[in-house]
Amino acid sequence: MQGEYKVPGGKLVVANVDVEQGQLARVSISGDFFLEPDSTLEHINQALVGLDEHAAPEHIIQAIETVVDENTVMVGFSPKAIAIALRRALGKASTWYNHVFEVIPALSLPAAQHVAMDEVIVNAVATGQRGPTLRFWDWPDSVVVIGSFQSLRNEVDSEQAERHGIEVVRRVTGGGAMFMEPGNCITYSMAVPQSLVDGMSFEQSYAFLDDWVLGALADVGINAHYVPINDIVSDQGKIGGAAQKRFSNGMVLHHATMAYNIDAERMLEVLRIGREKLSDKGKTSANKRVDPMRSQTGMEREAIIQAFINHFQQRYDTRLSQYTAQELADAEALVTSKFKSPEWLSKVP
Repeated sequence: MQGEYKVPGGKLVVANVDVEQGQLARVSISGDFFLEPDSTLEHINQALVGLDEHAAPEHIIQAIETVVDENTVMVGFSPKAIAIALRRALGKASTWYNHVFEVIPALSLPAAQHVAMDEVIVNAVATGQRGPTLRFWDWPDSVVVIGSFQSLRNEVDSEQAERHGIEVVRRVTGGGAMFMEPGNCITYSMAVPQSLVDGMSFEQSYAFLDDWVLGALADVGINAHYVPINDIVSDQGKIGGAAQKRFSNGMVLHHATMAYNIDAERMLEVLRIGREKLSDKGKTSANKRVDPMRSQTGMEREAIIQAFINHFQQRYDTRLSQYTAQELADAEALVTSKFKSPEWLSKVP
């Protein structure tokens, strides 16, 4: 059996393995990485022989680390990368190419319903009602979407939000606030099985799941890269950030928001933490608009979203999809029962 893992920003690791009576009988690790001394590669192979075929990533890493010391130089890969490739060979982890991804183009729904739809789609993928899904957001209302663990009163100036007619919604993922007015940013969500990020830390999985969007940004003329933990940054500064949640049903929800054309003055009137972040940088005011996607591409927002969809479709096995009537109804009901309830919104006062 063979499994491959390309380290983001690093090298390719290939694992070939035979299994006999539930144990790894023969293991061969290869790739375009750099390793010194040469003899370490065979020591790694032998350290893996005899492991249970269901061994967890941390157990594989521990076995490798028994033969890796301070004199070992591993460039472009790591014990964790070997564990991922080996788990893929054993069928315990999946790759992008093991799945057919459903792509849902942007449909205008209230932002709170998009937040609820994240949970609905995660459950639909988990129960096999649809395949792993990439979907884009569009919304007609003005909202601040705060992270699951953010303090409502610390993050949002409620008086200013009310004055500007801006609602506040709490999402299920962590991370920071998203200031969302119609057409001011580009947001997408992915619902994928945890097997796709098997063996990866949260930090690694952020970069892994957004690697495709770096290629899509290059297609529209933006040279971008990932800055840990969760920022997407171009040569001219930060474009956006990502957030993620892993569910007990074996699913991962991952989404990213990138600024297209944001009214910074209004944003800083509403977001308290935004003011603090600016003051920490020695600034007392913001430019009237923050528009990295618009100014760096010269493209309309809809054209950028379509370019993103095109890139994803060219890169992976996909099919265009749409929300079912039941999913729309379930999301709408969830808005009422959960996401607009005072208990959920104020769960961190």
